[in-house]
Amino acid sequence: MNVLVTGGSGFIGSNLVRLLLAERPEWRIVNLDKLTYAGNAENLADLEGNPRYRFVRGDICNGELIADVFRTEKIHAVLHLAAESHVDRSILSPSIFIETNVRGTQVLLEAAREFGVRRFVHVSTDEVYGSLGPTGLFTEQTPLDPSSPYSASKASSDLLALAYAHTFKLPVVVTRCSNNYGPYQFPEKLIPLMIANALRDLPLPVYGDGMNVRDWIHVEDHGRGLLAALEKGEDGQVYNFGASSERHNIDIVKQVLRLVGKPESLIKYVTDRPGHDRRYAIDSTKARTQLGWAPRHGFEDALAATVRWYVERRQWWERIISGEYLKYYEKQYGGR
Repeated sequence: MNVLVTGGSGFIGSNLVRLLLAERPEWRIVNLDKLTYAGNAENLADLEGNPRYRFVRGDICNGELIADVFRTEKIHAVLHLAAESHVDRSILSPSIFIETNVRGTQVLLEAAREFGVRRFVHVSTDEVYGSLGPTGLFTEQTPLDPSSPYSASKASSDLLALAYAHTFKLPVVVTRCSNNYGPYQFPEKLIPLMIANALRDLPLPVYGDGMNVRDWIHVEDHGRGLLAALEKGEDGQVYNFGASSERHNIDIVKQVLRLVGKPESLIKYVTDRPGHDRRYAIDSTKARTQLGWAPRHGFEDALAATVRWYVERRQWWERIISGEYLKYYEKQYGGR
């Protein structure tokens, strides 16, 4: 089977590509990525020359390119991860989120319909549900109540994908996942940002009082959930993925500091961002019962392993934050 992974050079995407190649040796993976700031060609550079892997640089909003990829690569299934995904950036520049996350999704859905794919997995986020109170969990029936331009754009693309399933009978599955962590995450997100700053003895900026709650899942567990949704999901259905690992942001920050042996005096509380959701928590019962999926990583051990990954690969994230990976891309792929 030929599988298209959009956004495959990003954090979740690159981990997913590796998982698919390892778990399904008969599959061929095509990675389509625009290589914006969050997509790093270096993440999968060791796959160059692998006959089961092809990288295509391109924008999901480019209809001609997308049609050409579906046609020439004979795509059977799509795992759609490509998206603008950082809430802070969506507050600063909302329009690119609408363009990529909504229009880009529609371009892909139309190509999938034209070329008759067997499965289209639209990868979304628990942020589309808005903010929870101190109790309760998000289920697939929770009403959508997005709070930021980012989450509103993802909610819009979710509804569009489900509309294609209903109207055109496109075999669409939508997945919504809690906060991911693990290797290759761009250091603007909480955990890698705190690790990178701590290792350089820089202040660790914490929004508000630091008591916002997130439900954390290791990126490999998320990837296995996406594989299960691809193979076992029911057309037109939504599946939530979470690992029941709720933590206050400030507790995560302090845990990172302990793991790298740095003092809590590096913590710096900063003005909260606009519309900051207070709590997310996922009920993944549907995915567990219908897809036979369950997370394999415990948070404490997996966070420690993640911190070690960043400590041991300091050059990787230092190149990213300095922009050096762009030079790497041009050297590796320029003119191809």
